[in-house]
Amino acid sequence: MHFVHRPYQKGETIAAVATPPGEGGIAVVRISGDKALDVAEKIYSGPLRSYPSHTVHFGRIVKNEEVIDEVLIVVMKNPRSYTGEDTVEIHCHGGSLITRRVLQTILEAGARAALPGEFTFKAYMNGKLDLAQAEAVQELIAAKNDLALSAAENQLHGALSKKIDSFQKELVDIAAILEAWVDFPEEGLEFASFEEVIASLELTRKKMEHLSQTFQDGKIVHEGLTMCLSGAPNVGKSSLMNALLGKERAIVTPIPGTTRDLLEADLRIGGLHFRLIDTAGIRATDEIVEQEGIRRSHQALQEADLILLVLDATRGLQETDQELIHIAPPHKTLVVWNKVDLPSLHPKPENAIDVSAKQGLGLEELRHAIDQKIWRSGPPSKEEIVITNQRHHQALNQATASLQLVIEGLQNRISAEFVAADMRRALLELGTIIGTDISEDILSAIFSKFCVGK
Repeated sequence: MHFVHRPYQKGETIAAVATPPGEGGIAVVRISGDKALDVAEKIYSGPLRSYPSHTVHFGRIVKNEEVIDEVLIVVMKNPRSYTGEDTVEIHCHGGSLITRRVLQTILEAGARAALPGEFTFKAYMNGKLDLAQAEAVQELIAAKNDLALSAAENQLHGALSKKIDSFQKELVDIAAILEAWVDFPEEGLEFASFEEVIASLELTRKKMEHLSQTFQDGKIVHEGLTMCLSGAPNVGKSSLMNALLGKERAIVTPIPGTTRDLLEADLRIGGLHFRLIDTAGIRATDEIVEQEGIRRSHQALQEADLILLVLDATRGLQETDQELIHIAPPHKTLVVWNKVDLPSLHPKPENAIDVSAKQGLGLEELRHAIDQKIWRSGPPSKEEIVITNQRHHQALNQATASLQLVIEGLQNRISAEFVAADMRRALLELGTIIGTDISEDILSAIFSKFCVGK
């Protein structure tokens, strides 16, 4: 495997632009490491080393007596910095060219170009953040809604880490008893009865399982959902897409089969991010291009997190509609009874939502129904600890499974050394979440997702 991060060298001085690429009023170039002050001193016009830590000063970046830019500079001395090392931040003008020139001047003065996520990697290695908190930094940056932002902030402030730490402490006490039973089997040690140990483990297992079950909501919060508009031709799928988006995104005509391919757009409902997909109308056809569009429609219908099955109220339920209702999974399908602004004598299907995409009628009711369908028991509160990371979810599930083996082993009076081995595995998996037991390849995979400069 290719490791993104070379073997960690404590104090190695790195530099990168910490603000997004493009034009702007200000850009920030960050330097961190044991020689950060030495590097900055070579290119900065002012008495850098005389500045108190965490103060801002005006000066110039100079190369061979040429002024590169007028800047503000901030010195943050270790350990009171993001990375835990000496750090210098240079606030220069935000043009792409000037920013690159400032960074290049820094690199020529002795810093190394930072790799993706390397500043946060340093913070983790220097004990400023545990691994769950480090991952929260990237989730904070990538948050698409208020709930995702709150979840990331909670994790960054250590809420998840404290919860995992509490699990570890509860299990370590019992692990010590198990290890004592292994090491001194003939001593008749009785730290606690089997029943007391099992009851304690079962309580911890239930708490771990409850936390793991928040991942379904956490995934919705963090990643958003895919919502597919499905139905027969000319039922108004494209019109509904335009109505939900509030703009003309899809072409609408009276001709059946206008939409031949999947059409996608980003949508926000109730603070959540949706990838809205308009699909080709599903019907029997001999036309090759339309057949491919219909095949993709069926695939999108199966893969979507939520389906809006659109029916035409003016013509009632057709055979194709009945087939789609039959194959659409009920737990993720809302039936939309469209064109209610036009005369119709056809009975409405049970639980269908009245809408006129053309007139904009019923859209608020549809948005409310979407919200209800997603959450069922309501969205998580801002204070609730929610698992949003697939890696954390897998580790927690594996730890819970190992803990279940411990409980079953004790109930069945299996040899203490086997039970102790399962307990060690449970503790190991919990440790991977906060970084107390983590391999280099996992570290590399995590920090490679970060942007350069963070």
